[in-house]
Amino acid sequence: MAALANISISSLLRARVRNEAGADLGIGFMAWMHPPCHRLLGWSTRPSAFGPRRNVWRLNQLVAMAEAEVIVRGEAASTDQETLALLPTLLDAELLGKQQTCLGRLVDAVVELRSGRILHYLVARSDPRLPGTSRWRLDPERLLDQQSGHVITALEELDDLPLEKASIRQQMLRRTRQFRDQVPDSFDGFEDRLRSWGDRLRDYADDEPRRPKKPETDEDPWI
Repeated sequence: MAALANISISSLLRARVRNEAGADLGIGFMAWMHPPCHRLLGWSTRPSAFGPRRNVWRLNQLVAMAEAEVIVRGEAASTDQETLALLPTLLDAELLGKQQTCLGRLVDAVVELRSGRILHYLVARSDPRLPGTSRWRLDPERLLDQQSGHVITALEELDDLPLEKASIRQQMLRRTRQFRDQVPDSFDGFEDRLRSWGDRLRDYADDEPRRPKKPETDEDPWI
């Protein structure tokens, strides 16, 4: 295992938590955020599949992480599901655009581990659980307001944001748009080349010396 500089919240919640002795402490359950400052303070784990008990870990207790496991140091704070439900979060909040229409949802975030600062959110237009769903990158500075269940921006559409991960459908749409934008330029260039070739052919025909015509005679060489 190795120390990481940045981590996504989704990968943290998918990981199984172990202490430095290797004991299994459960799997990730919920992020612990401070939305006004766009920071991740920690996360909770579910020690067993049954029962309401949850363990809460501070972010600075995370020592190392592999693909599906994290190592923590120290003891967790014990709580229950009802208490965690009261914690504020921006995950799964609706993203409203300039016209107050829903453009998508905040489904993930990339966090700087050292400080807990959220570097950017990831937005999905459709259900993020569907495989191959596109993700757009949203900087916290673009959020104009936060309210319960939704955030407000000045975006006209999701395509105003940089694309973090494209679905197959989105890739096809982008390639079609690029092809459509390039086709007129290609035809314009082809027309220019044809015009240039025609001019050169005419210049070559004008410069070529004309061959003298054979004199006409009434004599038949076969007679």
